[in-house]
This record gives sequence, C-alpha cells and structure tokens, in this order.
Amino acid sequence: MQYDSDQIAQILPHRYPFALVDRIVDGEEGKWAKGIKCVTVNEPFFQGHFPQKHVMPGVLIVEAMAQVGGVAVLALPANRGKLAFLGGIKNARFRRQVVPGDVLEITCTLTKQRGPVGIGEAEARVGGELAASAELTFAIGG
Repeated sequence: MQYDSDQIAQILPHRYPFALVDRIVDGEEGKWAKGIKCVTVNEPFFQGHFPQKHVMPGVLIVEAMAQVGGVAVLALPANRGKLAFLGGIKNARFRRQVVPGDVLEITCTLTKQRGPVGIGEAEARVGGELAASAELTFAIGG
C-alpha cells in the first residue's frame, strides 16, 4: 500500500492546515500503515509554538499518528467515503522534540476491531529514534 498526498486526500477528509501526512510508504489495508510527515519551518503552528524555539506540538504528532491509522482503516473498500473519528488516546508518551527538518516516520497497527470501533498501536520516529507513541481508539462513521 502506497499513497501520495493526492491519493491520501481521496481517503482522508483533512485539508490544510490539518493534513499532516505527506505520504504512505507501506502498509496493508485494514491492518497497518506507515506514513511520512516532513516537518518544515513553514508549518502554521510554528508561529506560536514557539516563536523562539520551534517544537511541533505533541497533540499534532498524535493527530498525525491518528491520520496514518485512519488511512489504514479507510483504505478498505468497505470503509471508503466514511470518516474515522479519534475516540481515545491511551498511554501517550513523548520521547524527543520534533523540530523543523525532521522527518516523522509514523506507523499505526490496528490491533483490535469490534464493529465500527478499532484500536491501533501507533508510534512516530525520527531517524529511527522514538519520538512519540500511543494507543489510539478509532470509530468509523458516515
């Protein structure tokens, strides 16, 4: 499974400034996905977080992880055109700051699903070093 930004936009409803995944580089529909987020100084959130030292907000790292998981879930033909809502975040941990010039390599593996609700284990790495991890709950809706 590989998608460029145009193909991701056909799966996810997110648009600028909330489209946080540049590319899906690997995965299996309905099971897992690996995505890339290239962090640049031009990101709008750096205007206020923080003007004197640019650091990507942790909440946006979690959102990027959720979007990668959303692609894995919504890429299934049965889920095309639906929405994946983030229903919960457990055990979120941040291990290193993410700054302009970093390339986030994000993976999300779906570990459980019952009806329209699923759970995914997600992590974001920079140069192989763990930056963040969390257990995410998704709800698929129309």
